[in-house]
Amino acid sequence: MSARHLVIGAGPVGRHVAAVLAERGEDVTVATRSGRDTGLGAVGHVALDASDTDALTRAADGAAVLYNCANPGDYTQWERTWPPLMTAMLTAAERTGAVYAITGNLYPYGPVDGPMHEGLPDAATDHKGILRAKLWADALAAHRAGRVRAVEVRGSDYVGPGVGGNGHVTRVLPAALQGKAVTMLCRTDLPHTFTDVLDVARTLVAAALDETAHGRTWNVPSNPPRTQEQAVTDMLAVAGKPPVPVRRLPAGVIRAGGLVVPFLREMSDMSYQWTRPYVLDDSAARAHFGIEPTPWEEVCRRTVEGL
Repeated sequence: MSARHLVIGAGPVGRHVAAVLAERGEDVTVATRSGRDTGLGAVGHVALDASDTDALTRAADGAAVLYNCANPGDYTQWERTWPPLMTAMLTAAERTGAVYAITGNLYPYGPVDGPMHEGLPDAATDHKGILRAKLWADALAAHRAGRVRAVEVRGSDYVGPGVGGNGHVTRVLPAALQGKAVTMLCRTDLPHTFTDVLDVARTLVAAALDETAHGRTWNVPSNPPRTQEQAVTDMLAVAGKPPVPVRRLPAGVIRAGGLVVPFLREMSDMSYQWTRPYVLDDSAARAHFGIEPTPWEEVCRRTVEGL
């Protein structure tokens, strides 16, 4: 008999998690505020406010795993939307006994020198990184106290189907595919890790179902770093399109714009990601789970086709 799995969120990661589980023959339900159909066969859907602890607990009752794939898209609203979500999901996992599997990111590390690995402290100084670090710190504390079984996986900037305007590469791809010059953040000539959303899903499911993986974070297996310019050029190549000029938006301009535009203020806080090499060390997850990243050419093809 297959286990039941509850996936919170139908963004690119949540959809891929549901698809991976469905392919395994698991009983999967995707919960969103609207309950909209993801179009995935053999996957159930439910309308749910995941910040409502009691409602989420009822939905998660009997589930083997509760997957946190929520991603409030508006950076300016994170301080309002994340705390109740964080509290509700951790409480629901504790009440039901479901494994709590969290889709994390690299923000908690903050600015670093050298590749990011799981042994680094969560030392973010910006409010988004601090929020994400608290999400994991609270889950880890509950895990260590024996109240819940928790695990988190962390990927770098997403590529792949469904990422759309939230991705630094996919944001500019539609214009690039039309042969137009594009503008990207800060330095476009530095090595930067990009992570396929399918590989995030594969790693999250593997970590959730492996008891020996619980109680820690895992960096998602990702392809060797590319520069922003290389990433865009590679995507164009699989579509049979020539390179386009890739211009840069300097960090100083982003900071100045942030004085009057809230979104640019949020981006300015994260500009360290684009002013130095930003490289993920995924060796631990590769060794533990035996997962290799989806080949880069295939990632590029899926990304372009998924626009």
